[in-house]
Amino acid sequence: MKVNVEERMERGREWFKKGYNCSQAVVAAFADVYGLDPCLGLRMAASFGGGMGRMRLTCGAVSGMFILAGLENGSVTEGDNEGKARNYELVQQLAHQFEKEAGSIVCSELLGLKPMTPITTKPEERTPEYYKKRPCVETVALACRIYAEHLNSLAAE
Repeated sequence: MKVNVEERMERGREWFKKGYNCSQAVVAAFADVYGLDPCLGLRMAASFGGGMGRMRLTCGAVSGMFILAGLENGSVTEGDNEGKARNYELVQQLAHQFEKEAGSIVCSELLGLKPMTPITTKPEERTPEYYKKRPCVETVALACRIYAEHLNSLAAE
């Protein structure tokens, strides 16, 4: 299935601007591709925002791509090591491309922050200042572009 790259990037931005986290925004931008109920996608991705539960570890947008990779080719057969390997290969390719373009796949590094100590659970308010100091809208768009380009490469095969 070929997808419109710019449209998927804009969908991701819109979901993020509605208040969803980076992971949710990426998954929701592609839910229709997999016949996934958007609410289920939002729930599946909810824990990965803020670098996994706001711990500032793996970027939520990157985690969103990984969730999509699992929907695409995650192994569901017991003992399917070849299937696992194909999925891990895709995850590594997506991570490498994101890191190449963004400089990191680590939330705290992308935000220019030290990992939080102590870790807080309270999300920041989405104010105009928040959007000015956070690259997350464009980080989501980048993840959406990378994933859309991946899907389009499959459609071209």
